[in-house]
Amino acid sequence: MKPILDRIRDEDVLPQKRAYDVVLPAAAIFIALMFTILLFGITMLYSTSFGTDGTTFVYKQVQWAVVGFAGFLGAVFIGFKRISDWSLWMMIAICFLLLIADLSPAVNGAHRWIKIPGIGNIQPSEYAKVVLSLFLAKFLADRARYIDTLPFKKVLLPGVLYCIPVLGLVLAGKDLGTTILLTTIMVAALYVAGIRLSWFVIPATVILPAGFFYIKFFDSMRWARMTIFMNPEEHALGSGYQLYNSLLALGSGGWFGVGFTESRMKMSYLPEAHTDFILSIVGEELGYVALILVMIAYISLMTCAILIARNARTRQGMILAFCIGLFIGAQALINMGVICGAFPTKGMPAPFISYGGSSLVTCLTACGFVLSVALDTIIPDYPEKIREWLRNKWNHFKEFFK
Repeated sequence: MKPILDRIRDEDVLPQKRAYDVVLPAAAIFIALMFTILLFGITMLYSTSFGTDGTTFVYKQVQWAVVGFAGFLGAVFIGFKRISDWSLWMMIAICFLLLIADLSPAVNGAHRWIKIPGIGNIQPSEYAKVVLSLFLAKFLADRARYIDTLPFKKVLLPGVLYCIPVLGLVLAGKDLGTTILLTTIMVAALYVAGIRLSWFVIPATVILPAGFFYIKFFDSMRWARMTIFMNPEEHALGSGYQLYNSLLALGSGGWFGVGFTESRMKMSYLPEAHTDFILSIVGEELGYVALILVMIAYISLMTCAILIARNARTRQGMILAFCIGLFIGAQALINMGVICGAFPTKGMPAPFISYGGSSLVTCLTACGFVLSVALDTIIPDYPEKIREWLRNKWNHFKEFFK
């Protein structure tokens, strides 16, 4: 983390040589990895639904990918700075959507989705990840002058207070995993911005034991989820059914798998195999080697985002790219940990691979913001230069036809 902290600054421009030697290749690899993982995810979604649900999921996922790519292009061409000017209003909108989700009928015991006729379900907590990152990046950049003088009063306290409504509404929807991930984004953004880690020690010593106590004695369903993963065989016909079958899928795949589209566990044995447990089918059909390659791809994607963040031209870009790299990497780590029984069972989709429109749109749009930070480093204030170039071309076009 120290190298990132050393990079904190406002508007000092990097030497162009370093921008081209580091940021440009990191951005190119980042985008290549994003599209590779996305195409792999659509391919595996086809395989997972092959022989069961046909190509319905594939068509829907491609449609959401088009929407996500539009968000990606919007983030790139408008630029993270101009969009972040609206981040406070976006936080208010997300709170409104989360409130609607909390008041909507529960699905699998959680209030995470809003059903929109003709479109399907949207999950506001997914969009909250990128909106929170945008807001914190701008908020902390604007208050940089207070980091050394009034860190608690001007930065830490108001920053946390702005985030609490979002975290509280996500938690009220019984989505503990996403709440923890959003809290991790918030703490990481504050730390990278310059807030000392010691400021978080006392709250952690209070909140963590209190949360443990509440879950153990007042939330039996969540406590069962947190303990069953340690011995799913004993609960193979009950609460541990999904994890037990996930382990069977991984075990039967071995090093090189049983073959593409040849999964047996997807035939109504592993529930919702196309969503959060799709990597179990990857392990069964393509083996451990494929899972290792997926893991390397995720690690490389996060590393490229952190390289872009470390060399960002502005403080705001640094914080934004770091937060996005963190939540994509952490989400992938949690998903892979869940399918192999290393972590408690939690509905956390694999980025770009699991079926789900909200997750896919969020991840693609977030990657657009990372690319925007990279472009701003290579070509300072590039959106304005692009708009100026387009205006000049338009004026030439009108002069030509006069």
